[in-house]
Amino acid sequence: MPALPALPGSRSAWPSSPWPGRFAVEHHGASHYLAGLMEVRVARPEEYEELGAVVAAAYAAIYPTDLGSYETELRAVGERAKGADVLVAVDGEGAVLGGVTYVPGPDSPWADFREADAAGIRMLAVAAGAQGKGVGEALVRTCLERARAAGRRKVVLRSTDWMTTAHRLYQRLGFERVPAEDRFYDERYWLRYFRLAL
Repeated sequence: MPALPALPGSRSAWPSSPWPGRFAVEHHGASHYLAGLMEVRVARPEEYEELGAVVAAAYAAIYPTDLGSYETELRAVGERAKGADVLVAVDGEGAVLGGVTYVPGPDSPWADFREADAAGIRMLAVAAGAQGKGVGEALVRTCLERARAAGRRKVVLRSTDWMTTAHRLYQRLGFERVPAEDRFYDERYWLRYFRLAL
């Protein structure tokens, strides 16, 4: 598999990024700045409500039907934070740009995979006004860095057929489809399985 592009920490990382100034990514518990308009880190309790609203809105915008009770789960950032690492991207003013749930392993209550040496990604979402600006990529790359730091051998995720923008991002970063692990959920739609070997 070809090497991934440079990760945060390199001056050459994401040269085409539309975010001017500084990008920060949490790594080993500390924030490392590349140059300050976007920061990726663990979400703080006071950000849970705003992040939950961003996640719910992002899913509602692409869902073919009403979210129904799933909206409550999407908004429940505090619940996810009890068994996984909820990461948030914020701008220089502290506004939430997007977020993702990093699942550290199969023993997490938020794990939807069984692979013992894997970490997972769930509920990636970017605010409407921040889409197409590298926020989603920054969030996914941060998950990959956390998985590497924890000694995980792969990162996995599930995604629906209508999340096409996210699929392009995953494929660009080297994720591969694993059809054997696809799941037909709630007799309504397919959850497609993706895996990246680290």
